[in-house]
Amino acid sequence: MDIESSTTTDSAATGLREAKKRETRQLISDRATELFMAQGFERTTIAEIADAARVAKKTVTNYFPRKEDLALDHQDEFVTGLARAVAAREPGESAFAALRRALLSAVAAQDPVAGFAGPEFTRMIVESPTLSACLRGLHDQREEALAIALAAATGTSAADITPRTAASLLAGVHRVLFHRILGLTLAGHGGKEIAAILEAEATRAFALLEPALADYARA
Repeated sequence: MDIESSTTTDSAATGLREAKKRETRQLISDRATELFMAQGFERTTIAEIADAARVAKKTVTNYFPRKEDLALDHQDEFVTGLARAVAAREPGESAFAALRRALLSAVAAQDPVAGFAGPEFTRMIVESPTLSACLRGLHDQREEALAIALAAATGTSAADITPRTAASLLAGVHRVLFHRILGLTLAGHGGKEIAAILEAEATRAFALLEPALADYARA
């Protein structure tokens, strides 16, 4: 076998292994979510999840070091989302405008990361003290990541009061709207109806901050 063929074979094998890992991870996550929604987060054990996914307990913890990671498996996307929106703002666009645009886009798409997770999943989260506490921590981490991104965008220190205050205000609006989506979901409203309500409410909420932050961190 020549070098080129060997390299191609190795690449294909690596690709298959990675695909298998992704499939296993998704299977574990899906089975865990089913069990959490059926019997509650606290009452579900890692052993039960492993049995449902037909894998060893060690395999579950290898993919998901903490039990909370099984329920909230989009944590990285959630924590970094606001910071990424600031980094990707368009020429001449302020951080405020970029974040408002991203939020309205997520609402229109009924993005699960924005809170559109359906009544069963939402109930699972709010009824679990562990997951509710974890979610509060993720909101805090998201605000911290946004403060760092705003500092970088304005050429200031991440410890400076201005980016930290702006991050607190902007992340605070996102936090309020996120929990509004959860509340409307639990009240029995469908995704399309919630999106219509949130489009209007998000516009009003951001308008409160616009006088102070409309031009902040303009690209």
